[in-house]
Amino acid sequence: MRVVSLIASSTEIVCALGAGDLLVGRSHECDHPRAVVEPLPVLTAPKFAVDGSSARIDQRVKEVLLSSLSVYKVDVDALEAVRPDVIITQAQCEVCAVSLKDVEAAVCQMVSTRPAIVSLEPNGLEDLFTDIQKVAAALRREEAGRALVASLRARIEAIAARARTAPTRPTVACVEWIEPLMAAGNWMPTLVELAGGVNLFGEANRHSPWMTWDDLVARDPEVIVVLPCGFDIPRTLTEMHLLADRPEWARLRAVRDGRVVVADGNQYFNRPGPRLVESLEILGEVLHPELFAFGHEGSGWQRFRV
Repeated sequence: MRVVSLIASSTEIVCALGAGDLLVGRSHECDHPRAVVEPLPVLTAPKFAVDGSSARIDQRVKEVLLSSLSVYKVDVDALEAVRPDVIITQAQCEVCAVSLKDVEAAVCQMVSTRPAIVSLEPNGLEDLFTDIQKVAAALRREEAGRALVASLRARIEAIAARARTAPTRPTVACVEWIEPLMAAGNWMPTLVELAGGVNLFGEANRHSPWMTWDDLVARDPEVIVVLPCGFDIPRTLTEMHLLADRPEWARLRAVRDGRVVVADGNQYFNRPGPRLVESLEILGEVLHPELFAFGHEGSGWQRFRV
């Protein structure tokens, strides 16, 4: 079987199922596990420049959407050259990754094969387990899928059980985009609650909402976690001045108490794959350092002080 994965999270799912050797192509965003994905041909690309500030990226995406239904392109010739039997894509977010309609349009142009398309739609944490089983079924790795789901659920429950022993539950704001300001939705509110926090912005199983500075000041969170979609820690740090330079910033309780952290949104929180459990571990360390020490500080997250 020859498999193409066009989203980073599904590539990680395929590898976690022990099927990385089936992969013959990937998206431009697939970068983990590095040893597996680096040799694979890249079959997609964004239609906009991904460098620059979050405000500039937001502007470019909106400009592309004015003239096109999609912000990504699939290299049809390269896709056909790898002769896939299965293509894994997603229907959750057309801005974050190549979408189902992009893949369907590409497959319609192929002449040598008609691969099966597996479309994932991870709107919330529970959908991760559904998607794992869907991929496992497509790859005929059902037993591996059941074992992986059981393992991830057990790890999540162990963290949640310990978090329930915490004497306090701090209020939390998760910032998924800096300019314009956006809160984290989908699986993030659930992860915050499981880690022993009270999520203030965004709803479980729903897309990430825009937020305003008035909202942030009015709710005055005890902890702020900044994890922009697609940004690693160094890139996020270059934009933290956009928050810290605001006159309201210094008045926020999280800032006064030194409980603002920058997390690697790209590798962890923004990918609905197996490493959402590591994302939960990070939140546990941030919210309840007296209970959790998984060793992610410095690589998955770090404290921010002006």
